[in-house]
Amino acid sequence: MATTFAAQIVKALESYGVQRIFGLVGDSLNPISDAVRDSSIEWVHVRNEEAAAFAAGAESLVTGKLAVCAASCGPGNTHLIQGLYDSHRNGAKVLALASHIPSPQIGSQFFQETHPEQVFAECSGYCEMVNSPEQGARILHHAVQSTMGGGGVSVLVLPGDISMQEATDETFLASTIAVEKPVSYPHPTQAAALVDAINSADTVTLFCGAGCRDAREEVLQLAEKLKSPIGHALGGKMYIQHDNPFDVGMSGLLGYGACHDAINDADLLIMLGTDFPYSEFLPTSNVAQADINPAAIGRRTTVKIPVVGDVAATIENILPHVAEKTSRKFLDRMLHEHHRKLEKVVESYTSKTQTHTPIHPELVADLLDQLAADDAVFTVDTGMCNVWAARYINNFSGKRELIGSFRHGTMANALPHAIGASAADRTRQVISLSGDGGLSMLLGELLTIALHQLPVKIITFNNSSLGMVKLEMLVQGYPEFETDHSAVDYAAIAQAAGITSFRVTEPDELRSTLEQALLHDGPVLVDVVTDPNALSIPPNITAAQILGFSKAASRTILEGGVGRMFDLATSNIRNVPRP
Repeated sequence: MATTFAAQIVKALESYGVQRIFGLVGDSLNPISDAVRDSSIEWVHVRNEEAAAFAAGAESLVTGKLAVCAASCGPGNTHLIQGLYDSHRNGAKVLALASHIPSPQIGSQFFQETHPEQVFAECSGYCEMVNSPEQGARILHHAVQSTMGGGGVSVLVLPGDISMQEATDETFLASTIAVEKPVSYPHPTQAAALVDAINSADTVTLFCGAGCRDAREEVLQLAEKLKSPIGHALGGKMYIQHDNPFDVGMSGLLGYGACHDAINDADLLIMLGTDFPYSEFLPTSNVAQADINPAAIGRRTTVKIPVVGDVAATIENILPHVAEKTSRKFLDRMLHEHHRKLEKVVESYTSKTQTHTPIHPELVADLLDQLAADDAVFTVDTGMCNVWAARYINNFSGKRELIGSFRHGTMANALPHAIGASAADRTRQVISLSGDGGLSMLLGELLTIALHQLPVKIITFNNSSLGMVKLEMLVQGYPEFETDHSAVDYAAIAQAAGITSFRVTEPDELRSTLEQALLHDGPVLVDVVTDPNALSIPPNITAAQILGFSKAASRTILEGGVGRMFDLATSNIRNVPRP
């Protein structure tokens, strides 16, 4: 038996297959880090605990295994929060070891005192404080089983004095952790209702999310039988888009193609494994939804045909009973519309850009899609980087992965996500699409990458602007304000941190520089100076958005800012659909 409770924890983590802990040593966490020193587990030293939680989340997402982060009491714990929210909402299997002040001091306004059980309540599925080694061993098992069972992040709150006490019972730690997901078929009544709705509809569209990860073949079989267009949310892009003869693109502000038309014009929309949050893009009549999580049903729009079950199992159950559609008219019309929109809208972003400066960010993403490895992991900052990845990183073929803060929506996630993905497999290409706003927020993590020589390729979209915030202001009718900042040479910063770097200002240098960076066997930062006025135009522009742009333009001109509006118009003339 391990001699201390801290050593018992580390020994248990080894038995669960944990290979590393992301964190920052110190103070109440010292008993744990000392036990790690004598173990097979690597300590990945980050500069901010926030990054530790992001990194653990990414490691879990690319491996499917338990990942661990750790923080000392008080401020160390509160730094974890951002990354834990992201990991929890992404469904990562993460255990956070949150050390605490000495147990006799709890409730006495002691130095650095917080109440971690309250602090972490909303960003975890399991959060308990250890009050003795015996109880701690028991709840350690519960915490690991909860997160491995799909309950989201688990937090173990560890008073430092208890970590140093002698270990006792190992009864619960000897249990085998259950990790396999059950197959869940829908209730016969729900399945029959879905079959009836499909057979009664002349036209059907499927809208797929991350819940279709293991159901690609079943989705394609259903679409073939129903002559159905397939649209997707960003979460479903990796699994559904590639080699899909029914694909009509993506919906939402990041979207493109005919997806919006297909899901709103069909007699029946079937939402499959998606919790797509933007209700304004969804119809409110004749919608079916199939999801393993009953709580997600009807959360985003009116759902008349609810089905609780795995997407694959649900389709397997209903497929023999749905009548095959004979007409391809609706499908073909949507496919033609999708092609038209891609040709006249999305492709115009990157055509004839080799001589345009500042560099169009769309060109950067398009080239990366061409040059990256077939199994590359892309981590993506929230904001305009999300847009460029959603529209231009397309060659997934079932091997590439895309990780972002797609549900929590925080800035600064791409770099620490890349740390976790690269630490999990140094032989796999990991590319961080970092906005300069996000990169600057956790800039210290460049030192983490340099220290551990993680071969991350950091592509910085350096536009000296908060592009997504600028877009949000304009569509709401506000002139842009405080979205731009002074230029920063991130290549010079990376070089000073010990990372090979390149700075690109001319588009004709971009391809060769990216090729050189991707072939480098260590960490690289490519600082690409991009157009600050390159904003995404949604595939379906609402009257309210047009009014917002008009109001913002009017106010800007009245305030003497006509030059800025002209710059914006000049940069984005390429985004306007051509007849």
